[in-house]
Amino acid sequence: MPARIAVITDSSSCLPDIVAARWAIGVVQIQLNLGGHFDDENRFDRGKVIDALRAGEVLTTSPPDPGAFFWTYQEAAAAGATAIVSIHISGRMSDTVRAARDAAQQVRIPVHVLDSRTTGMSLGFAVVSAARAAAAGADAARVIEAAERRCLTSTEFIYVDTLEYLRRGGRIGAAQAMLGTAFSIKPLLTVKDGEVAPLARVPGTRRALAKMVDLAVKKSGGFRADIAVTRFGASDHELEIGRQIERRVPAMAESMVVEASTVIGAHLGPGALGITVSPVG
Repeated sequence: MPARIAVITDSSSCLPDIVAARWAIGVVQIQLNLGGHFDDENRFDRGKVIDALRAGEVLTTSPPDPGAFFWTYQEAAAAGATAIVSIHISGRMSDTVRAARDAAQQVRIPVHVLDSRTTGMSLGFAVVSAARAAAAGADAARVIEAAERRCLTSTEFIYVDTLEYLRRGGRIGAAQAMLGTAFSIKPLLTVKDGEVAPLARVPGTRRALAKMVDLAVKKSGGFRADIAVTRFGASDHELEIGRQIERRVPAMAESMVVEASTVIGAHLGPGALGITVSPVG
């Protein structure tokens, strides 16, 4: 019997439900604690979370319980999977990988847990590539290779109104050096070596967003690439950013506007926007 590889990820991948369903990707939810209410992040109302952040309420995040991974892996095995490739948010940002590895030891079929060293749609595009390879009949090694290649070549460009939310959540990483930036100066960030890192300081929101688009276009380099614009809460900017990228990246393979996972949004803050550039092939 040919191998059937199941692909699992976590909710920080920001995959729209329709995409996860299309490629039969299992998504384990990272958890959120808001006002003593502790639950899977997809069970929280996004608008209420944004309001709570703006009001300065205490909000914390936690990796999935190993049990959530265990039952997801068990369901994949019961559905006929002979192996699992489980791809997750950077271990420098979350203990999600550790929880997945703890659960993997309890499952009767092989479970290969990958630390993507990234998050957001860089992780999401990697997971989709892995699922496509699995659907085409690839073995576990080739599925892993497909995911690792996308993780290594994808880039995150991130705009935040303020670094305060990253500071509160302890996820600021190397961007710590940008704290104290004047209010009118907007930080652009990226993900480097598995953590949030500084990219540029730009005066004003519009200039910062224009700079982010320029960086994304330059990164695409004329190669075919999947590009995602990620938002946390609707703004006046994400659709225009998408249109600009479509005009300026003629070799774009696929583009989409997606909602940031609530957990990512909780750390970046309301109004955060991101662009993911993920070369194809």
